[in-house]
Amino acid sequence: MEELLNTTVGDLAQLRYAVDTFYFLMCGALVMWMAAGFAMLEAGLVRAKNTTEILTKNIALYSIACIMYLLCGYFIMYSSDAGGIFPNLGALIGDENGVDAVLAGGDDAPYYSSRSDFFFQVVFVATAMSIVSGAVAERMKLWAFLAFAVVMTGFIYPVEGYWTWGGGFLSEAGFSDFAGSGIVHLAGASAALAGVLVLGARKGKYGKNGSINAIPGANLPLATLGTFILWLGWFGFNGGSELKLSDVGEANAVAQVFVNTNAAAAGGCIAALIFARLLFKKADLTMALNGALAGLVAITADPLSPTAVSSTVIGAVGGLLVVASILTLDKMRIDDPVGAISVHGIAGIWGLLAVPLNNADANFGSQLLGIVVIFGWVFLASLVVWLVLKAVMGIRISEEEEYEGADIAECGMEAYPEFKSSGK
Repeated sequence: MEELLNTTVGDLAQLRYAVDTFYFLMCGALVMWMAAGFAMLEAGLVRAKNTTEILTKNIALYSIACIMYLLCGYFIMYSSDAGGIFPNLGALIGDENGVDAVLAGGDDAPYYSSRSDFFFQVVFVATAMSIVSGAVAERMKLWAFLAFAVVMTGFIYPVEGYWTWGGGFLSEAGFSDFAGSGIVHLAGASAALAGVLVLGARKGKYGKNGSINAIPGANLPLATLGTFILWLGWFGFNGGSELKLSDVGEANAVAQVFVNTNAAAAGGCIAALIFARLLFKKADLTMALNGALAGLVAITADPLSPTAVSSTVIGAVGGLLVVASILTLDKMRIDDPVGAISVHGIAGIWGLLAVPLNNADANFGSQLLGIVVIFGWVFLASLVVWLVLKAVMGIRISEEEEYEGADIAECGMEAYPEFKSSGK
């Protein structure tokens, strides 16, 4: 009887391990699909003459992120001492651990494969790098951008990831970030801001008399599709961060995360749409799209603790902030073609500060510390890398190439060749 009981416990442990591993992998696949969302969103919000180049950036940066995180990033982020500042340096992702404990049904057994954890984490680092792509669009050299991606995904992101999710000093200080409002989104926005400041604005964006000239995107249907893809992918982003599904409590928690994530996006969209209507007397689609994304970024810091109504409010505040931030950055002559710095940076900060409002285990002091450290590290490290790249290879295409379009200058092909006049 005891032998039968032990066998049953072991079989149940293996089943739960398989279920949680599969859930983790499927959530990772949803987050990977966000790469398509970023590509479509950015392709829709840039001018037609820069579409091929922005698409090339997005598929190449995803591939670079996967390789660099495999070679060294994952090791840096998760193989270092608890509570530390300086991570261990090493390579590759290591072996599966705890398989014998799973087979034996032990209480200390892991509940998902370490390979599934790597896959889930690698698509997060790719997301952080995707944020940079849109902010520097239409005037950055392709190969300078890809060189930065190597450093960002292989070192800069993993270091701050170690300080937080990897058990470093921010984790020990009580910093709370459920799925990455700061660790992923604020980090990406910080790197983007450093790049934009070094790069400068697009030609014609700002007039000498202080005027701000709108440069409309070429394909708003594509941008809208990209937003919906990101919205869908975010269920994997936040839902997968629960890490487990195979018992009643965790299943209910995952359901709550999905509901709250959806509610925050809806709140952000409507709030931004109404705010833009009050400001411009028209419904601004681009603000509505960015409002939905801002709501998603804001709730990512804690999509479990709030109620659905509270999540809607958190998302709505994110939507209001993103509209105000986009307008403010333009007044400061900081040119961000897709609003990435506002969506992922400002909304990310708001999301982190909102955590203690619903989670008694979090406090504002630790959240502020995390915001300052993540922004300070990623911004300064990125600034150094951008300046080095500028000195070594240059980071901006020429004025003539910018006028002609980055597609021809950097890729030698156009995304919409049939729309170009033949001159006959």
